[in-house]
Amino acid sequence: MFECEVFSREAIKLIGLNFTGPFPSSFPAGAVKVQNELGSRKSVIKNTVNNQVVFSPYFANEIMATYFACFEVSELNDIPEGMMGFIIPAHDYVKISCTNKTIQEAYGKIFEWIGQNGYTQNGSACSIEVFYTNGREEEPVEILIPIANKA
Repeated sequence: MFECEVFSREAIKLIGLNFTGPFPSSFPAGAVKVQNELGSRKSVIKNTVNNQVVFSPYFANEIMATYFACFEVSELNDIPEGMMGFIIPAHDYVKISCTNKTIQEAYGKIFEWIGQNGYTQNGSACSIEVFYTNGREEEPVEILIPIANKA
């Protein structure tokens, strides 16, 4: 079920909201809250490529994390008040597919795979969770971990 693959992703333009809080104690509650807020405000984001796909880039250290809930947009103009727009540059990633119910298990598998295959995480790039929202209790998710060249 949990198969990993390496792929290159082009740069992506995003507009959305973010949450910063103590890590890990304020997660996943903080992530869920910011995703719900994005869902309630999705109509104010112009140029959305697909408002059923939520991109959640994040970065964390041992004390705090910042987690975004965003939609891909064709242009970074007309950014709604209280939101931010930015571009994630092109990167190489390891990707694993799972569901919103199996994310924790998928994280264990992807980091195990990265180590076993001689890759290292690119610590200066954001990891991304991609949610394919379909209104069901269990929804498809992709986890993208940015990688550096093989060691």
